[in-house]
Amino acid sequence: MAADRTGGARRRPGRAVAYAALGIVVLAGCASMPDSGDLRDVESTPRQDTGVRVFAMPPAEGVGPGEIMQGFLEALTSDDPGYDTARKYLTADAARVWRPERSTTVLANGPSIATNCNPGGREEADSATCVLTGAQVATVDAQQAYQPAEAPYRRKLHLTKNPKSGQWRIDGLPDGVVMGKSDFQRNYTSVDKYYFASKTAVGSGGQPVAVADPVFVRSKVDPMTQLVRSLLHGPTAWLGPVVRSSFPTGTALKKGVSGLAPDDQNKLTVPLNLKPSQVTSGTCTEMATQVLFTLRNLVPTLDSVELQGAGGGRLCEVREERAESAAWHGSARRPEYLYFLDGKHRLVRMPTGSTGTGTGADRVPGPLGEGGNGLLSVAVSRDEDTAAVVGDRGASLYRSSLAAGGSLGDPLVTSAGAAPTERLATPSWDARGDLWVADRDPHRPRLFVVEQGGDKPVQVAVPDLPGRITDARVAADGTRIALVVEKDGKQSLSIGRIQRDDGTGQGISVDGLHSPAPDLEEVSAISWAGDSRLLVVGQEHGGVQQMRYVQIDGSALDSPAPGALPGVKAIAASENERVPLVAYSDDGIVRLPSGAQWQKIDKDGTAPVYPG
Repeated sequence: MAADRTGGARRRPGRAVAYAALGIVVLAGCASMPDSGDLRDVESTPRQDTGVRVFAMPPAEGVGPGEIMQGFLEALTSDDPGYDTARKYLTADAARVWRPERSTTVLANGPSIATNCNPGGREEADSATCVLTGAQVATVDAQQAYQPAEAPYRRKLHLTKNPKSGQWRIDGLPDGVVMGKSDFQRNYTSVDKYYFASKTAVGSGGQPVAVADPVFVRSKVDPMTQLVRSLLHGPTAWLGPVVRSSFPTGTALKKGVSGLAPDDQNKLTVPLNLKPSQVTSGTCTEMATQVLFTLRNLVPTLDSVELQGAGGGRLCEVREERAESAAWHGSARRPEYLYFLDGKHRLVRMPTGSTGTGTGADRVPGPLGEGGNGLLSVAVSRDEDTAAVVGDRGASLYRSSLAAGGSLGDPLVTSAGAAPTERLATPSWDARGDLWVADRDPHRPRLFVVEQGGDKPVQVAVPDLPGRITDARVAADGTRIALVVEKDGKQSLSIGRIQRDDGTGQGISVDGLHSPAPDLEEVSAISWAGDSRLLVVGQEHGGVQQMRYVQIDGSALDSPAPGALPGVKAIAASENERVPLVAYSDDGIVRLPSGAQWQKIDKDGTAPVYPG
């Protein structure tokens, strides 16, 4: 169904609507179209229930160029697996060379057609050109990676009239598909696929660290098979330089495989083209772990994955418990405590599972629980054994064990900024045990990392930095970092890729900076809140402060924003989305349990954090 101008719904000719629960599908047909006049929108279909599937109607006999264009664009938004119906609107040669999988262009509304698609003079009676226009908001590339990209959209498509049949068909068009934003949201879903950090491992056994790589798949067109193919094809171009896949080069699904789905025991069998001699037991476990982590985005109840070889024999099987021990996975870790500074600037903690209001917090063992040193912010290591604090009114970064009898020692990093807001920002840990902190000194802004087991800070190069870093939060996997960057008095959010020294002497750098929330100009607080999303406090131009989730690729999220909270100064979220959000606001430290309202924890507390 197409949205009318008032936001209601009207039925297009040739379209039938029913529900999958009744075993009925939606047929998207070709609407009649004027042969002359101004631009006419191909209006997007409002988002429908997930059980509804939309299939296109083939071209009708004897229709003109405008109606062929309209039907073709309708067919692009259908759930036709191979766009077979859309190809019926093309000539045989065009259908053979057209590659819809190359890209998806997302427009704010459906594409508009210049309705003067009529043939020209008598000598051009068998030829016509249509122009598609619109306001582009994003693209999805051949690797299924989403990228915000606002720009005017204008493309020409050529049609020809078959001299024998008298039927119009499209014979010249660009690769890819185009659709309005609402059709894109109905047709596609965002899913994280998983690889392993190239240069990061945790624990004495060198456990690999899982890294999320968000992509978009067509939600009603065999999404599990699509997602496995995408995983086997490798990471997206942006993430590729810092991750690895355990699948040998050339690994693919066996020819003809489709319709992957778990059985009634929640076990998924994945037939591959590999010979048993190509993989070791350890490698196979990692491969199956990648598949399990990836597909649990689509099927949360998935319990195990079996990989089969080219001959049909089992290569390995991994259950959920084995996968979680085979790789470190941020969103699977539930932090034991929430930490914050109490009214006397002592580091305190309370169990994440505690309920009710009131402090219920205890001072941590060691010097950080004793106060002093003008503590302003804190970060706790992922294993919750060590804490880093910014003290001396923002001038010094200290590291201390969270055990009785420890000492604060000498500062690891110092800042010469004139005021606390121009000195060290809140520090941040990754799973590897590296400690990150930004120096906000406007005369010498820098980003540092103190690597695991070391005491010397290493300055991190950020070659494409558009301003001064005022906050930094590293992802648990140690391959991505979120930065708040100030330029011309505005604070924006950027995501960068962490490139570690590969032996060439280039050191550590943050590359591939991009903005996942270009509309936010006054970002004041950030926290990782999932494997590929952030919780951000900021405001749009001329707007009021808001708290919302931001996907790192810049795509829109379906999840609702947290409840409104005035005067937010800091936020704490966990990659494990079942852990309550915590904030430091005008009411002190507050917590947002699932399905509840904000609850006060400590009216005098500041600087709340979960491990990380």
